[in-house]
Amino acid sequence: MNDAAKIVRQGSGSALPGPQATAEAVRDRMFADDAASRSLGMRVDQVGPGYSKLSMIVRPDMLNGFATCHGGFIATLADSAFAFACNSHNEVTVASGIVVDFLAPVYEGDALQAECREVALTGRTGVYDITVTNQHGKAVVVMRGRSHTMKGKAVVEL
Repeated sequence: MNDAAKIVRQGSGSALPGPQATAEAVRDRMFADDAASRSLGMRVDQVGPGYSKLSMIVRPDMLNGFATCHGGFIATLADSAFAFACNSHNEVTVASGIVVDFLAPVYEGDALQAECREVALTGRTGVYDITVTNQHGKAVVVMRGRSHTMKGKAVVEL
């Protein structure tokens, strides 16, 4: 667990990490095991309960035949942000569906940032909105993700 983690005391006197420390511990575990996101040069810039912000620089090997970033790479950035946000509560959570809208082209060298916010979390189902912006703050992709939480499975032991 992160040394700077705040501890919440339960009625029994046992110490449990608070929501922010939990999200950070989940981030550390997930990112260490996430070869796909790391191989694309993604960084997890911020994480919190139901929230994440990831970034990525568009490389030449991410371009399609029109010299713009292949949409799959942008969607992967958005999907990774979705994964970090929906797992931040330390319950293994998977995508049950996504809808992606491409708003503007992305070019080599663009610095992309995907910000994901939890919209609703009811039982084992969640809804998340993700916006991907470029270095000028212009939205290039919006995505809505639906999640499903696996019953009784923690991402990391706390």
